[in-house]
Order: sequence, then C-alpha cells, then structure tokens
Amino acid sequence: MKIATYNVNGVNGRLPVLLRWLAETQPDIVCLQELKAPQEKFPLQAIEDAGYYAIWHGQKSWNGVAVLSKDPNMKEIQRGLAGDDEDVQSRYLEVFVHNLLICCLYLPNGNPAPGPKFDYKLKWFDRLQKQAAMLLEKKLPALLIGDFNVMPTDLDVYKPERWVDDALFRPETRAAFHKLIDQGWTDAIRTLYPNQKIYTFWDYFRNAYGRDAGLRIDHFLLSPTVKDKLKSGGVDKHVRGWEKTSDHGPVWIELS
Repeated sequence: MKIATYNVNGVNGRLPVLLRWLAETQPDIVCLQELKAPQEKFPLQAIEDAGYYAIWHGQKSWNGVAVLSKDPNMKEIQRGLAGDDEDVQSRYLEVFVHNLLICCLYLPNGNPAPGPKFDYKLKWFDRLQKQAAMLLEKKLPALLIGDFNVMPTDLDVYKPERWVDDALFRPETRAAFHKLIDQGWTDAIRTLYPNQKIYTFWDYFRNAYGRDAGLRIDHFLLSPTVKDKLKSGGVDKHVRGWEKTSDHGPVWIELS
C-alpha cells in the first residue's frame, strides 16, 4: 500500500499538477495540506474523476487539509485538535481507512520567532503531543502525516547555520518534534535513509530547487503497530520542477 503526503500550496491553483502526479504515481492514500480553499470550493469532482474519494477540512485563503483514498470505505474520526476552543484554523484531520488511522496535519509555520505566531506553533505542538500520546495509549495503527514545518536535525536542512533563528529550526521546535518521537513514533523517511540528505521543500527564491538547497519538513510518523510494515519510501522530487508547481515535493511510503 502506497501512502503519500503533498503540501499542494493551493489545491485549485495547482490542480493540474496534483492530477498529473496522481495519474503518474497512483498512491492508495494521499494527505494534502495548504488547500487554501473554503469547504465549498474543494475540487471534489476533479478528484473523483481521478479515481479518489475525499474528506477535507477547508478554510478560506489559508490552511486546509484533506485525505484522498481509492477506497470508498473511509470514515472521518476527528477534525481539529482538542485543547483550544478558539482555534479555528483548519490544520488537523483524522480519517480511518484500510484499517489505518490517518492523521493528516499542517503544523503552523511560526515565523517570525519569537512572537505570537511562534507561541501558537508551540502550543499547537503541545496539543498534537497530547493527541499522539492518546493514540499510542490505545495501541491504534496510526500515522501522523503531513507538513510539520520542522527540520528535526542538521541533516534535514541546507546550510543549517543560516536557519538557527527560524521558527522551523529553533531548538524549541526541534525539541517538540523529538518529544513526539520519544513517545514511540518512528520517523519513516529517516529510518529508511538514516544518513542521507533528503529534502521535501525548495523555496521559490534564489534558484533553491536548481541548487538543491532544500529542507525536510514533510514527515511520516508511524505508531509501533505500523512501523514493522514499512517497506520503502521517497520523495517525488521531479514534481517540484514542473511548471506552476508547489514549493513542496510529494513524499511517499509503502507499507506491506
């Protein structure tokens, strides 16, 4: 089974790219982030025509997450994280499909840091940690998937010395990510490629893609009941080179 994640950076504006990639790679399950579309503007018909069912949590202008599946037996479990009744940002969606709990997330960017946006990022991370701990306690076959806006180690960022004050690389952010890992989650891509430079994001500026000056910020975290099923994974880096594409590349894993 092939599971993918893709920050599309606007699902309607990048729809031709998304549909081309889906046709080319045919993943069984896809998590999308940064839809940048209200609930009623999600391109459901085009997605269905491509052979996928969808559950989505949209938001006007910003954010938004979705889970696509070839299996119609997909059930929404939860949208949004507990712990802040005033948080209206569409960043988290849990769906049960193929006997897996797919937790699609788009963690806040947090810049500029320090500041209110960084505080929100850390609080959101804390809420995610509590949700993740509960999933592990229940021994669920769960996957935390999406754009975490975190480079966990120096290996995950081009020229780390330039990023020390960035919200995606500050010590507090990396500590929050490693706290998740320490709960018992497995970083799938890093497990497959322990010492290899792997990027999932290349900025639009300064020819970042051409120079391969990237970041690894899109992750799969696998619960203990899933980790032994991990077979392979990678990044469809070439998609970042397509015309009018997202600044992220799709990332995927295969489970037995």
